[in-house]
Amino acid sequence: MYSLIHHYKCNPFASAPLLLTLPAFRLASSTTSIHSHAALGDGSRQENDITAKMVKFYSSNYSYDYGFSAVSLAYFLRYPNPYSRHVASTDTISRNYDPEMQRLTTVRLHLKRSRLPPAVLKLLPKSTLGADGDGRTQSFILETSVVDVKEGWMETESRNLDWNNVLSVIERQSYRRPALSNPTSDDIDLFNRTDAVLPPADDRTDVAVSVTLKSRIGEQLRKRRARWGEQATATSVSGIAEEEPVKQGWFSAWSSGAIRSAIESISLQRTEKSQPKAQMGMSVVLDRLRNGGVQAVLEGMRQDREVEV
Repeated sequence: MYSLIHHYKCNPFASAPLLLTLPAFRLASSTTSIHSHAALGDGSRQENDITAKMVKFYSSNYSYDYGFSAVSLAYFLRYPNPYSRHVASTDTISRNYDPEMQRLTTVRLHLKRSRLPPAVLKLLPKSTLGADGDGRTQSFILETSVVDVKEGWMETESRNLDWNNVLSVIERQSYRRPALSNPTSDDIDLFNRTDAVLPPADDRTDVAVSVTLKSRIGEQLRKRRARWGEQATATSVSGIAEEEPVKQGWFSAWSSGAIRSAIESISLQRTEKSQPKAQMGMSVVLDRLRNGGVQAVLEGMRQDREVEV
């Protein structure tokens, strides 16, 4: 039996930890069933003026008909797949296993390539977004994950490190093994055994996803205006003259707010389209695990890398 602890001690910087034990996979059905419900909308706002901050959210809830051990492993093996060939590379920065809490914490860095929507290219110069002549750009994504082997849950957070002054994207995912409806003492003892085959109720993993999109266009100007306000207050108290700040016109304030709102709306639309593809990509990896194990997943990765983005 190949345990998570054994794998971590032998290879602490492996890019794909073998979570729990490979023989413990119990795949509920021959096909993956995904039940999804998505809700989107604007976040709470504090509108003191026309340049007030605005945030947009996306949320989704669904389930995989696979046990938590298979889904948590597939998460670390999901790039690349037929639906995510834009992921150029994945590197593990750090990994730590807490034997007392039975939790694995991993930090990874993904390099993703994409083509910017024409609407965004019309709003901002390509140089601001680091795009080439065709509108292609790339960005690093920092991913942090915590897997609780004992309790059967995983929490992840991913955020972009590049051009976040234009748009900050924070994605959080929660994977949980459903609790037994009427657990008995025998059921509890079963979950505490490393060699146990989990009951049928474990052949499902519930997933909750939330994405927060926030454009920071105009924030530097707002900070400068705030700093000027503090200087003006200090001047009135000390009587020392300071350089008069340049006033922002109504049109400039409206323009930055409109651009910011447009960028967030376009990004929200892309998120609505990309999230279902992410689910399908995970389903492909899970199907490969079921049919051929980790070797089949690695072979699928090799084939996907050979396909031009």
